[in-house]
Amino acid sequence: MSKLSVEAEGATRAGPEVVWSLVANANTFPRWGPWNDGGYRPPSPGPSHEGSVQWFRFGRRTTSVEQILEIDELRRIAYTVVSGIPVKNYRAEVTLTPSSTGGTSIRWVASWDKTLMGSMVRRKLLRVYPEIVAALVAAADQQAVSSARQ
Repeated sequence: MSKLSVEAEGATRAGPEVVWSLVANANTFPRWGPWNDGGYRPPSPGPSHEGSVQWFRFGRRTTSVEQILEIDELRRIAYTVVSGIPVKNYRAEVTLTPSSTGGTSIRWVASWDKTLMGSMVRRKLLRVYPEIVAALVAAADQQAVSSARQ
């Protein structure tokens, strides 16, 4: 079966440890991203680990439940959607690459089976993924500036 995909990239002045602290803890997502709420099932202080189940509410009606598949600390986190959005075989990865200037490049990519509903989801995610990465970059930059002031 053919696949659909979305991808967004960004760069922050913050180091990978700052970005990782945001992206590897589902409890922080509503503070920096477009989600109304989020966390772990069962509740946990985080951070994520392989097998963690995390959830995010987007708007009033959509709650996505995801399971962490792989973690390479400070570098990569991969997850799948368990429920909440109508996609099949969804796999997403967030990859952090340190830059020579001390910052971090962020790449957030996902793919899933091509279905009618999957195509509708893709149209929405083509807008949402760049928003998510931009929000992550802004939060990481802000956290780096705050840390530098202390």
